[in-house]
Amino acid sequence: MKTLSKPFSRKGFTLIELLVVIAIIAVLAAAGFSVGPAMMNRAKKLSAQTGAASIATAVEQFYTEYSALPDPTGNSSADALFNTNEGNGVKLLEILAGVDAGDQNPRKIRFLSAKEANKGRDGIVYSADGKSIEKMYDAWAQPFYVRLDYDYDERLIVSPQGSSPVTLNGRRVAIYSLGVAKPSEASAKTLVKSW
Repeated sequence: MKTLSKPFSRKGFTLIELLVVIAIIAVLAAAGFSVGPAMMNRAKKLSAQTGAASIATAVEQFYTEYSALPDPTGNSSADALFNTNEGNGVKLLEILAGVDAGDQNPRKIRFLSAKEANKGRDGIVYSADGKSIEKMYDAWAQPFYVRLDYDYDERLIVSPQGSSPVTLNGRRVAIYSLGVAKPSEASAKTLVKSW
């Protein structure tokens, strides 16, 4: 009588197979870690570009509607620079959002529609009651800088920190962000700008 022999069936992986799988995972993880920070920075720059563009568009729409630039000081006659985390820069945002208490935007048109900040970064920070704006930050939790052409010559000179001055012809507004978390690290390469 013949006995049928069962072919050997193994269970599990050999040591070589296991080492190959671990090596593949290690290579993929190393590639992911090197690409990860660059992709995160690119996403932050894109978000900051969107924020800068939303402010610039709001200013242009305000100008089209009222034939004047929004003026948080009420009497500007020379080009001015504001930042979006203090004083007149915040007032400018409120005028553009139609939530200011003054008469610059009498129809209370909402020209500025930017997203709400998440943990104090990447958007507008509203007051607790939601009726006023406190600040607007880029993705690095830094303010945007807004240069407005109050002498109406359509010529702006912009001097971002860490960069040489730039003359912009044919513009009423220029917005930029430093593009880094620490202002001391800003350079011409890190700037996110609307021009």
